[in-house]
Amino acid sequence: MIASTVKENISWKQLISFFLPLGLSATLVTLSHVIINSTLARADNSEMVIASYALPLSLLGLTEKPVVLLRQACSALVRDRISFRAMAAVSSYVFACIILLGLIICYTPVGEWVFLYFFGVERELLETTLSVYRILMYVSIFSGLRCLFHGIIIFNMRTKWLTIGMCVRILAMYLLSLYFITTDNVSSGRVGAIIFLVGMVIEAIVAIWEGSSLLRKVIPEKVPGHPIETKKQIFSFYKPLLYSSVIAVVIGPAINAILGKTTHIHLAISSFAIAGSLTQLVLSFFSYIHQIVLNFYRKDAQNVFRFILLLSFIPGTLIAILAYTALGPWFMTHVMGVNNELMHASLRAMRIFMIMTIVFPWLDYMNGIIMLRGQTKIMVFSQSANAIITILTLFISIVFVPDWNGMIGALAQSVGMLAELVVVVYVLKRTAEDQQPNLFSKNL
Repeated sequence: MIASTVKENISWKQLISFFLPLGLSATLVTLSHVIINSTLARADNSEMVIASYALPLSLLGLTEKPVVLLRQACSALVRDRISFRAMAAVSSYVFACIILLGLIICYTPVGEWVFLYFFGVERELLETTLSVYRILMYVSIFSGLRCLFHGIIIFNMRTKWLTIGMCVRILAMYLLSLYFITTDNVSSGRVGAIIFLVGMVIEAIVAIWEGSSLLRKVIPEKVPGHPIETKKQIFSFYKPLLYSSVIAVVIGPAINAILGKTTHIHLAISSFAIAGSLTQLVLSFFSYIHQIVLNFYRKDAQNVFRFILLLSFIPGTLIAILAYTALGPWFMTHVMGVNNELMHASLRAMRIFMIMTIVFPWLDYMNGIIMLRGQTKIMVFSQSANAIITILTLFISIVFVPDWNGMIGALAQSVGMLAELVVVVYVLKRTAEDQQPNLFSKNL
C-alpha cells in the first residue's frame, strides 16, 4: 500500500482552504453549460439546434467517464516523477482508446446506428448530430489531460488553480458565445461544441502549466518508501474504478425508461429533470469530499471526520429550504419559468431527493477511504448494488404507485445510492486495512 503519512494536527482553516476551491470549481461547471445552452437558444430553430447538441453531449458523458477517473487515480497514487510517468503511460492508453472509439462512431456506420437506434435521433438530424460529435470527441482528451494534472495539483494543495482554470474557461466561453451571438452565427449545434472544446482546451492548458511547474520544481524523482512504479500497479487501482463507472451508466437510461410508463409521462420526466438538476447543482459543490480523505485522513482522521460531519448537513439543508419554503416555488416560477403543475411535481420529487443529499457526502467520504487503502474493487460491488436496487425500486414503484410520476425516479436513485453506502460501510467494517493484500506491490 501507499506509505503511511506522518501524523499531524490539521486545522479547519487548512481543510476549508483546500476544499473551498474544489467545491467552487465543481459548481462552476454548471455555469459553463448554461452559457452554451443560452447561446444555442438564440438560434432561429433553437429546439432543433439544442437537440443536435444535447444528444452528442449525452454520448460524450459516457466516453468522458474513464478520463475523469484519472483525477482520483493520480491524486491517490502519484507522489514522485516515477509514479507520474507510470500514470501518464496508463493515461495515454485511455486517450488512445477514446480517440479510436470516437473515430469509429464519427466515420463508420456504427455512429449512425448509435444515434439512430440507441439515442433515437431523427434521420434528418443525423448528419448534423454526427458533425457535432466530431468536435465533441476531442473534449474527452483535453478533459483527461486536465484531470491528470489536477491530481498533481490537488495532492500538492494548490486547489485554487482548479478554480482559476475554471474561471478562465468560463470567461473564454462567454466571450466566444458573445462573438457567435453578435455575428449572428448561431446556426447549428456545432457552435455549442466549439464553445465547449475551446473552454476545455483553455482549462487543460492552465492545469498542464501549473502541474508541469510542480513536476519540475516540487515533486522529487523518487519518494523513499513510495511503492508505485509500474503501469500494472496503476491499472490495479484504476480498473475497478472504470468498471464501477460502466455499471453506473445503466442507471440513467433505466430511470428514463420507467418514467416513460408513468401516469403522466411528460410531467414525470420534466419534474424529475428539474428536481434532479437542482439537486445535482447543490451536490456538485460536495463532490470532492473524497479528496479531503485522500490528502488529510492519514494525517488527522479525527478532524477530517468532524469536518465531513459538518459538511454532510449542508446539502440536505439547502434542498430542504428549496423544497419546503417559499424560496423553491419562487425560484422555479420566476427564475426557471416553470408552470404551476410542473412546479408542484418538481417540489415533490425534490423532497424525496433529500435522501440522496444526506447519503451522498458519506458515500464520497467512504469512497475516499476505499481509494486511500487501494481497495477500489469494493466499488464494483457497491455500484452493482446501487444499480440493482435502483432498477428493482423502479419496477416495484411503477407497479404499485405509477401516479408518483417524477418521485419514482427520485426514490429509485436515492434508495440505490443508500444501498451503495450500506455495502461500502459493511465491507469496510469487515475488512481491516492491515489485513489487506498489498495492492500496489511491485510483484503484482
